[in-house]
Amino acid sequence: MTTLSVLAAAFGTLMAIANYFQAYKIFKRKSAKDISIITYLILFIGAVIWVLYGIEISSFPLWISNSIGALGVILILVGWAMYK
Repeated sequence: MTTLSVLAAAFGTLMAIANYFQAYKIFKRKSAKDISIITYLILFIGAVIWVLYGIEISSFPLWISNSIGALGVILILVGWAMYK
């Protein structure tokens, strides 16, 4: 593994975790009125495609970080559906 691949995996995971802060805010406030659903649908589709690509090329860091991100986006979408 190169330094760049380690950094990419680390920051990919950090970027994926960022979704959880938004999900937490939605559930804490019980409001998702300011959420752009289109943005999160696009992010979800993109994350799923990256997961599938990571599996296809056997890249554990790629598919695991995007799986974490997809789960965070799912939480946001569920929160939006509950509190829109």
